[in-house]
Amino acid sequence: MARAGADADALPEFYTVRKGDTLYSIALDNGQDYKDVAAWNGLTDANMIRVDQQLRVRAPPGWKDPAEDEGGVVARAVDAPPEIQAKPLEAPLVKKVPKALKVRYSEQALAQMRGAPPKPAPEPATRPASPPSSAQGAPQAAPSTARTKPVTPQAPAASASLPAAAPMGGIAWAWPARGALLQAFNQGPNPKGIAIGGEAGQPVLASAAGRVVYSGSGLRGYGKLVIIKHDATYLSVYAHNRELRVKEGERVAGGQAIAEMGSFDAERPGLHFEIRRLGKPVDPLQYLPARGG
Repeated sequence: MARAGADADALPEFYTVRKGDTLYSIALDNGQDYKDVAAWNGLTDANMIRVDQQLRVRAPPGWKDPAEDEGGVVARAVDAPPEIQAKPLEAPLVKKVPKALKVRYSEQALAQMRGAPPKPAPEPATRPASPPSSAQGAPQAAPSTARTKPVTPQAPAASASLPAAAPMGGIAWAWPARGALLQAFNQGPNPKGIAIGGEAGQPVLASAAGRVVYSGSGLRGYGKLVIIKHDATYLSVYAHNRELRVKEGERVAGGQAIAEMGSFDAERPGLHFEIRRLGKPVDPLQYLPARGG
C-alpha cells in the first residue's frame, strides 16, 4: 500500500503542456492513468490538449484510486452454493427421550422391566481373574522397542517459473520475461528502463499485480505498449510487443501473460521494461529479484 503522505506530496499538482506532449506521455511521466487525468480536467478527447495548457496531474481531494483501494491484488469472488451460502451450521438435533440403559439379559433385569421386585443377585465368585493366555482372547501386540524414524519434510520441487518475487516498495516484483539482460538502466536508445532479450512471441508477464491503465501504440518510441498501475506510487511499462493480450481497465495478477514479445530494433527480439516511481523511471534491477546466469 502506498504512503499517502510524503509520496503523494512529491507529485506535482499541475503540469504545463509543452510541444510534443500527449496525454499518454503526460500521464506516464506523472505516474497516472491517462483516463484519470482526462477526468480531472474535463477532457472528452485525449487528443484535445494544447501547448501551455494547465492540466491537473494529481488526484483532487476525495478522489478514489481503484488501484489503491484494491491494493494491487487480483481477487475474484467465488459464490457459495445456494444451500450453503449465508446459512449457519446447525447443531444436530438433541434426543428428547431418556437415553436407554443397556443391561445384560437376566431374570432380575426382566422382572425389573415388568415392575416386579428384583430377585437378589447371587454373590460373584471371589476367584481372581487371570489374564487371557495366548490361546484365549485376542492376541496382544507387544510394544515395539524400535524407534520410528522421523519423517523429514521434503522441500518443494524447484519451480520452472521465473525467480521468486522480491518485495520492494510494498510490491512483490518478479521478472517480466526470460532472457538475457541486453541493456541496463541508463543504457541504450531508451535509458529509462532495461532491455531483456528473448524469442519473438514468447510470453511477457506482469511483473506484479495491478490494473492495466494503457494498452495500445499511442506513445511514441514504445511500439505496442502495456502500462500497469500497481498503487498510487508505482507503474510498470512493457514496450515493443508483438501482440497485446490485455485491455485497459483489466486487473491482472503477478506472472500473468499480458503480451507477446516483439522486437525493439531491427535485429533482436526483446522487451523494454520500466518501473516508475511517482512517474520517474527507477532502475528495475534494484527491484527485481537476483537471478543466476
